[in-house]
Amino acid sequence: MAIKLIVGLGNPGAEYEATRHNAGFWLVDHLARDGQIVLRHDSKFHGLCGRVKIAGQDVWLLQPQTFMNRSGLAVVALAQFYKILPDEILVVHDELDIAPGLVKLKQGGGNGGHNGLKDIQAHLSTPSFWRLRLGIGHPGNKNEVANFVLKPPRKEEQELIDDAILKSLAVLPKIIQGQTGPAMSLLHTDESKKREHKPAP
Repeated sequence: MAIKLIVGLGNPGAEYEATRHNAGFWLVDHLARDGQIVLRHDSKFHGLCGRVKIAGQDVWLLQPQTFMNRSGLAVVALAQFYKILPDEILVVHDELDIAPGLVKLKQGGGNGGHNGLKDIQAHLSTPSFWRLRLGIGHPGNKNEVANFVLKPPRKEEQELIDDAILKSLAVLPKIIQGQTGPAMSLLHTDESKKREHKPAP
């Protein structure tokens, strides 16, 4: 199944622009720049959106402007309007359970407490959409998570996240064309190599 909609998750407003929770927005910004388009606000889709060509296919880009915990409103509005099925949707989001610099692709599964995923799942009535999970790391204490995701990454973390975004962009044509197995191999093999080549303490 080809991907027809890429949703980047984040919070609207300048005060959130550089925060970890906006990693999904960052990747979609790259796609808009590469496709030489400007994402424009569409009130019926509750977000910034535009259409680009990736791997020869027309793909919608969407950044919900509803705040994270109501992201599903924007996703379901655009998906229903253009008759896009849940398994034709790729949601790009920050992931606490993955270290900065790593990225994972999966379809379905739980939401890991991520409010954006939780709301999308509720609005679509299924968890079967695709997720591109950009690692941001974990603060170590569950009580610090809300504060952690709403702060900018440290400089070295930002560099790693930027690398992961570039790696994701290189693999994205395969994901768009439905070649998710090879895409996962490329993304996840890179992760195991990093573990293998970790310098000794």
